[in-house]
Amino acid sequence: MKDSNNNIFLIGITLTATLGGLLFGYDTAVISGAEGPLKSFFITPLLSDSSAATSVITIFKTVGIISFLIIFALLLSFIKKLFITPSRIIINTLIAGVFIYALVYYLFLRHGNELDESLINTIHGFNISSALIGCIIGGSLGGYISQSIGRKKGLIIAAFLFLISAIGSAMPDKFNFLGTEVLGMFMIYRIIGGIGVGIASMLSPMYIAEIAPAKIRGRLVSFNQFAIIFGMLIVYFVNYFIAKGQTQEWIDAVGWRWMFASEVIPASMFLFFLFFVPESPRYLMYSDKDEEAKEVLTKIVGNKRTESVFAEIKKSLIEKNAPWLSFGKLVIVIGIFLSVFQQFVGINVVLYYAPSIFKSIGAGTDTALLQTIIVGFVNLLFTIVAILTVDKFGRKPLQIIGALGMMVGMTGLGMVFYLQIGGISALIFMLFYVASFAVSWGPITWVLLSEIFPNSIKGAMAIAVAAQWLANLLVSTTFPMMNDSTWLTDKFHNGFAYWIYGFMSLLAAIFVWKFVPETKGKSLEEIELFWNKK
Repeated sequence: MKDSNNNIFLIGITLTATLGGLLFGYDTAVISGAEGPLKSFFITPLLSDSSAATSVITIFKTVGIISFLIIFALLLSFIKKLFITPSRIIINTLIAGVFIYALVYYLFLRHGNELDESLINTIHGFNISSALIGCIIGGSLGGYISQSIGRKKGLIIAAFLFLISAIGSAMPDKFNFLGTEVLGMFMIYRIIGGIGVGIASMLSPMYIAEIAPAKIRGRLVSFNQFAIIFGMLIVYFVNYFIAKGQTQEWIDAVGWRWMFASEVIPASMFLFFLFFVPESPRYLMYSDKDEEAKEVLTKIVGNKRTESVFAEIKKSLIEKNAPWLSFGKLVIVIGIFLSVFQQFVGINVVLYYAPSIFKSIGAGTDTALLQTIIVGFVNLLFTIVAILTVDKFGRKPLQIIGALGMMVGMTGLGMVFYLQIGGISALIFMLFYVASFAVSWGPITWVLLSEIFPNSIKGAMAIAVAAQWLANLLVSTTFPMMNDSTWLTDKFHNGFAYWIYGFMSLLAAIFVWKFVPETKGKSLEEIELFWNKK
C-alpha cells in the first residue's frame, strides 16, 4: 500500500512539472496558426506607409541589437565559469564577440532603412522567432535560478512569465507601456514568454530527473517531451477552431489575438499546481536542508530506501560549487552538440511553419491547419513510443535510428518541392520526418541532458539549453530568408532548406555514434563516475 502511495505521489508531482513542458510546447507552437496573420497585421501595412516602416525598422534593429548584447553578456558569464586563466577568458571572449557581431551584422546592421524583400523577410522571421531570444536568456539564467532559489521557485517564475506573455501578446496595443510601434511591444511580450520557456525547458526535466528512480527516469523525463508535444497538439486544435469558418480578414485582424490569449488557461493551471509540489531533494541537500530532503525522499522511494539513496546523493554533493570543467570538456561539448543538432535538423521549421508549408503546395487555410493537426498527432503518437522504449532499448540506438530517419524525411521533402510534385507526397515525408524526430531526438535529447551533467555542476546544463535556443533562433530566423528568397526559389523550388536539414540529420547520427555514452539504467551518481574516468 505504501509503494502505491509513493507511486501516486511521484506521478502527481511529475505531471505538475510536465505542465512546464506543456506550456513550452503551447507557447512555441501557437505561432504556427498566427504566422500568416502576423505578417498581414504587422508587415503588410508598412508597404504603403513609409513613415511607419522607418519607425518599425528602427525598433526592429534596436530590440534585436539589445537582445544580442544581453546574450553576449550571458555568454561572458559562461566563459568566466568555464575558464580560469585570464588568457583563455580573453581569447574565448573575443571568439564569442566575433560570433555575436557576425549575427548582429547579418540580421540587423547590413540592412538599410528602406523596406526590400530581404529586410521584410528578416523582420518577419525575427518577429516569428522573437520568443526564442527570451528562450536563450531564460535557458542561460536557468542554471543560476536552479541553484540560487531552487527548481520549484524557478518554475513558479516561469509560470508568471507565461501568464504575462499570453495577455500582452494578445493585446500589445492595449498594454503598450513603452508607447512604441505595436510590433515592438509584441516582440517584447513574446521575449518575456520566451524567458519563461527557457527557464521551464531546463528546470522541468531537471526536476523530474532529480525525483525519479533510475529504472524509470528515462520514461518520466520523456513525459516532459510528451507534455511539450501535447501542448503543441492542443494549440493546433485551438488555432484550427478559432480560424474554422472565419474569413481571412477576421483572422488577420482578430483571430490571432485569441490564439495567444488562449495560453492564459494552461499558464494559470501551472502556476496554481506548483504551490503544492515539494522542492527537489537534491536541491534541498545542496542547500543543507537534509531533514526536508529525507521527507521528500521517503514519499518517493519509501522508508526502507531513504537512507541509502540519501547517502548516495550526499556523496555526489561534496563539491557544491565545483568549476564547470571539473569533469573535463567532453561532457560540456556533448551537451552543447546534442542541443544544437536537435535544432539544426529543422524540427521547429516544421512546427512553426507547417501551415505555410502546406499552403505553399496548394492547401487552403482550414486544410493547412487540419494537416498541421495530423502532424501533431503523429508527433504525439511516436513520442509515446519513445516513452515506452527509452528505458528498454536505450538512448543511443534510438538517437541514431531517429537521425537517419529524419535525413530520409527531409531529403524526400526537399525533392518533393524541387520536383514540384506536391499533394500527398509532402505530407508523407513530413510525417515520416516528424515520427523519426518524436521517437528519438525530441524526448531523448532532454533525457540525456538531464542525466549527463553531474550534480555538482548541474548549473552547466544552462550552456546546453542556451545553445539549443540559440540554434533554434538561427534556424527559425533563416528559414524565411531561404524559403522566401526569389533566387533560391527559382533554382530549387523551395527545396534547398530541407536538404540542409537532411544533411544535419546525418551529422547528428554520426555524432551520437562516435561520442555519446549510453546512460540507460544508471543512477545519476553512476553516470558521474563515467566522466571521472575520462
